[in-house]
Amino acid sequence: MLDACIRALNIQPGGTYVDGTLGRAGHSREIARRLTTGRLLCIDRDRAAIEAAAQRLAPWMDRVTLVHSNFDQLGEVLADVGDVDGMLFDLGVSSPQLDDPERGFSYMHDAPLDMRMDRSAPLTAREVVNVWSFEELRRILYDFGEERYAPAIARAMVKTRETRPIETTLELVDVIKSAMPPAALREKQHPAKRSFQAIRIAVNGELEALPPMLRAAVDKLRPGGRLAVITFHSLEDRIVKRTLRELAQGCTCPPDFPVCVCGKKPQVRLGKPETPSAKEVEQNPRARSARLRTAEKLEAS
Repeated sequence: MLDACIRALNIQPGGTYVDGTLGRAGHSREIARRLTTGRLLCIDRDRAAIEAAAQRLAPWMDRVTLVHSNFDQLGEVLADVGDVDGMLFDLGVSSPQLDDPERGFSYMHDAPLDMRMDRSAPLTAREVVNVWSFEELRRILYDFGEERYAPAIARAMVKTRETRPIETTLELVDVIKSAMPPAALREKQHPAKRSFQAIRIAVNGELEALPPMLRAAVDKLRPGGRLAVITFHSLEDRIVKRTLRELAQGCTCPPDFPVCVCGKKPQVRLGKPETPSAKEVEQNPRARSARLRTAEKLEAS
């Protein structure tokens, strides 16, 4: 949703912008090329993304700063940065991570169970699958993957590891399939998709970081500054939607109060959510489930 994001950010040549999920630097490149005296801060927890971006953004590095960090540390990263004119967050796993079999994100290629977006982080998918309790596995499969066969799949993982550890992605796929009924295996969606999503989210702590990140982003925006967030599945989209609505809400006093005593003022004005065009989905099937949510920082009272 490149064009929609650039349009939503309303980029000013002298402004200050943040790409909080650098990835392949496609969004960053389009932001940077529109700047003259402005600055672009690019953040990613994946050092491989930072290294690749140094080449992709080479023509504009005079106005770009690359930061190896996670957006859950956004407040610290921006502590010495003044007010920001726009921020973009493209959530979830990036295409380079999915396309690199060695990273262990894909259920289509055999690789060691890893799934870390930051390869220096201690927790891996192997530890989650082989060490976490049945209840913890059942919970993440159900809560993070919305997997209706979560108890059976968690039970199959625990039973398998009693005799041997589950080491690779395709070994895990086989375990997942063994716990599902034949009808589920015939569904159009790959039977391991929801479970892999759940384990990846757990490994990288993706969902719990969203509300504080969004609040920190809005705090750093200057009045009139824009926030753009792309989500790819219903779990993260619900969190983004709920948090932005809270930030857009004013008085929370009971309706029978004659005057406001809470003093709460709306911090942002929400834009209309957008989804990819049919042409974009045709060109990039992975964009099918994307949703763009935007907000504009309001003047302080």
